[in-house]
Amino acid sequence: MKVFFLSKKGGMLIGIYIMAFCLLAAGTGIIMPDSVFVTGSADTVPQPWRCGSEDSHSISLAINVDWGEEYIPQILDTLGEHNIHATFFLTGRWCDNNQELARNIAMSGHELGNHGYSHRSPNASAKEEIKDEIKRTEDAVLLATGYCTSLYAPPSGECEDHVLQAAAESGYQTILWSVDTIDWQKPDADTIIKRVEDKIHGGAIILAHPTASTAEALPTIIDDLQEKGYEFVTVSQNLDL
Repeated sequence: MKVFFLSKKGGMLIGIYIMAFCLLAAGTGIIMPDSVFVTGSADTVPQPWRCGSEDSHSISLAINVDWGEEYIPQILDTLGEHNIHATFFLTGRWCDNNQELARNIAMSGHELGNHGYSHRSPNASAKEEIKDEIKRTEDAVLLATGYCTSLYAPPSGECEDHVLQAAAESGYQTILWSVDTIDWQKPDADTIIKRVEDKIHGGAIILAHPTASTAEALPTIIDDLQEKGYEFVTVSQNLDL
């Protein structure tokens, strides 16, 4: 192997040529090879997860909880009867007020996630306020269940850049969804079933809440999707996190 040594003048000339070529490429839209540009940045915004691999047969139930505790026992019974584990994203204030029920969810083998403390708008909050909401919820869930959360479902799915950065800096993966039941509008059970079955796909994350219609629809949704060959797993299993 031959080794070439450049004089100081020669090195400077090459540096000037490279700089000039980079400026030319930037102006003409030429795509430069990775060896010229340093890729990645501390300011890169992490992207949220909306689903797993569409080539898989895995799907997940993501149940956001800030109310509706009266329907959770029925939902837990249905999941238990079908031997399915879901992911419950809890708000901190709900967890503080429903510690025993939060423990029941955890003891039933379900995954717990972080839904912020007070369900306030993340987009309208400063980054440090979001991090505080996440930490307070983490503490509330840990106190009630002994479970340490690592997945964050922002309230209302709000995910501007500063929200995603706050979650990442707090050590969290941000989770959204690909199939929405829109059950918070309280449609009938048949409407929820149709919404899910019309949009289901491999790797889907199905967003739901503890409502009467969801609790009623869930057995049919599970039976129908399992018959089609889908397997219900937790969100972290679905995303291989």
